[in-house]
Order: sequence, then structure tokens, then C-alpha cells
Amino acid sequence: MTSSLPEQLKGPGSASTRHKSGWRKFLTLWDRTAIYMPLLMMGTLALGTYWLVRNTPTFNAPESVREVSHEVDYFMQNFTIKTFDEGGKLKSEIAGTEARHFADTDILEIDQARIHSININGQLTTATANRAYSNGDGSEVQLTGNARVVREASLNEQGKEAPRLEFQGEFLHAFLNEERVQSHKPVLLIRGADQFTGNVFAYNNLDQVAVLTGRVRGVLMPKSSVRPAASSSAPLR
Repeated sequence: MTSSLPEQLKGPGSASTRHKSGWRKFLTLWDRTAIYMPLLMMGTLALGTYWLVRNTPTFNAPESVREVSHEVDYFMQNFTIKTFDEGGKLKSEIAGTEARHFADTDILEIDQARIHSININGQLTTATANRAYSNGDGSEVQLTGNARVVREASLNEQGKEAPRLEFQGEFLHAFLNEERVQSHKPVLLIRGADQFTGNVFAYNNLDQVAVLTGRVRGVLMPKSSVRPAASSSAPLR
């Protein structure tokens, strides 16, 4: 007669025994895994933080706070730049063979520069040099190499003639709106027919004052006087 006992009531190799054995293996594996749980949690947290940073939207910094490198942003060749006052009258003119503009300093570097400036009284000042460095509005210019600034003769408010002025040197710093010229290097000053030299130089056209210091030398030419006309019979000498 065959046994009718259920499968779970059979000997040591029954399903109940196998279930208990599997449960013990699971507990053993869990105990071993629990040792590494803190490390696994830290790794999961790090990955989550990395994902959050990568997927968080960012806003671009304003253009004004971005660092601008000292590079040429545009250049010109054989150019002329003119500026006008509020009334439409010509105020200044800058020309050269080539110019390079630097965005970070707003400086225009000009080769073979030729600059004309007209003040409110209509006096013309001309500046030339092998190279010039002008600020954005052209009111301040540094001239290097065969630098030369000339203010043409004109009449002042009293109707008196102001003689022609010329400054020459290897470096001249001109403030066109303030009508000032200065240099820390030797300069030749020519006023009419008179000439002066000095190691340091400063000139203010509004005050009509020139200051020369360090080994100053000057040559003053006598003014021509009116002489009576010689008779036709006077002997030649």
C-alpha cells in the first residue's frame, strides 16, 4: 500500500527543511551585506548630488561682469574718424595707416597717427607721431616716436595775435579737451621764432604757461624792427 502522506511531512529532505536552510543562507548573506550598507548609502547619495548639480538650470552671468581679455576686437586700415559737437561743428579728426582697438581698456592704437583738434574758439591743434594711443572719445592721446604737436597762430579775445606753438619729442601726452600737453622726456618748444628745450615739460594753453625743468636752454630771436628805406645812392655793404 503506498503512502499518502503529504510532501511536507516526509523525512529530512522535505520542503520545510529546504525552506529553513534557504532562510539561514539569506540571513547570513544579509549580515555580510549590512557591513557595507553605510558605504553603499554614501555612494548613492554622492551620485544623487552629482545628478542634481548636472540637471539644475544655471543662469548666464551678465556680460558686464565677464572678464574681457586684452585682445584686439576690431581694426581699421587707412581710416579717418571725425567727431562733431552738439551744433554739428567738427571737433576732432583722427587718421592713420592702421588702428587696433582693445576692448578691455577701450584704447585705440594708431600707426602713423594724424590728429586734428579744434577748440571752442576755433583754434586748430595738430598732432602727429609714429604711433598714438587714444582713449575712447579721443580727448586724451599719447604720442610716441617723432611726436609733434602744433597749435597754429590765432587771435585771442582782445584781438592780439597768439604766436604759433610747436612741441617736439619722442613722447608727448596731449589732453585735447583741457588743451594741455606734457612729457617726462626731453622736449623742444618752438614759440614763433624762439626755441626752448628741457628734460621735463608741461604746457597749459588756457593759462598760456609753459614749464620746462632739467637742463633748460633757450634761444630768443630779436624782433624785427622797421628801418627807414635806404636811398638809391647809398653804397651797398
